[in-house]
Amino acid sequence: MFVVEFLKSLPKELAIFLGAAIPVTEVRASVPLGILYFHLKPLTVIVLSVAGSLLPVIPLLWFLNTATQRLRKIAAFDKFFEWLFTRTRSKSKIIEDFELVGLTLFIGIPFPGTGVWTGTIAAYLLGLPKIPTILCAMIGSTIASTIMWLVSVGILRLF
Repeated sequence: MFVVEFLKSLPKELAIFLGAAIPVTEVRASVPLGILYFHLKPLTVIVLSVAGSLLPVIPLLWFLNTATQRLRKIAAFDKFFEWLFTRTRSKSKIIEDFELVGLTLFIGIPFPGTGVWTGTIAAYLLGLPKIPTILCAMIGSTIASTIMWLVSVGILRLF
């Protein structure tokens, strides 16, 4: 995978931090990379992963509305946002039902299609308050990072 190879070329701590901030990879890649490839201490990897995963939260919450309104005037972007928001809504049933607790669980379960990016977009679409959303993202990312650490060292299996 190109992203993982790129991350491996960076300084260890920066690779973990940025890997967690990238949509799709998030902590699902940053934690195993830090533990298995860079052999960093678990606490270091978890802290860097949580911090990196929180990097996009504030810009998404505060600028997503403005950005989408402007970009949706362009047909290609309108089509992309329609796809993204439809996909996010279809995956966010737990958030809709349980609001902030559901958001925390959604972010905290490290499966494809879940995580900070999708959770934050879902929180925006559902009108959840910004500050509690940030706290849910922090708690959920900590849970997901811990689960990925346990998986990386063989204590836990996801399947």
